[in-house]
Amino acid sequence: MSKMTNAFPITIYHNPDCGTSRNVLAMIEAAGYGPTVIEYRNVGWTRSQLESLFAAMNAKPRDMLREKGTPSVELGLLETSVSDAAIIEAMFAHPILVNRPIVVTPKGAKLCRPSEAVLDLLDRKPHEFKKEDGEIVRP
Repeated sequence: MSKMTNAFPITIYHNPDCGTSRNVLAMIEAAGYGPTVIEYRNVGWTRSQLESLFAAMNAKPRDMLREKGTPSVELGLLETSVSDAAIIEAMFAHPILVNRPIVVTPKGAKLCRPSEAVLDLLDRKPHEFKKEDGEIVRP
């Protein structure tokens, strides 16, 4: 493995209970990066942070709304009439509503699902990576 470096800053908005998020973090580290890891469920979001991330990803709040394992149905957020502002407000109040992992690098910002999507955001890639489920990724 390469020596860890922060010359290419990487931030991952991470949920350690999510296999995809764990794979993305491990892929970043296998490429030799020491990312800033933000466990957003614990620290929460700010409105401006969400708005900035969505703008950087060219995504609408609804595009980033996670349904599985969240209170999105109970909060009525899946109705088409719900505004972007209301979705952001709900994400602010319930951080788990934001889909993950989101990775930000000098190459851009992206929802990294599937986990291999992170490779587009890296300058260096791991030669080979074994995911938690045993699948081998060869960039």
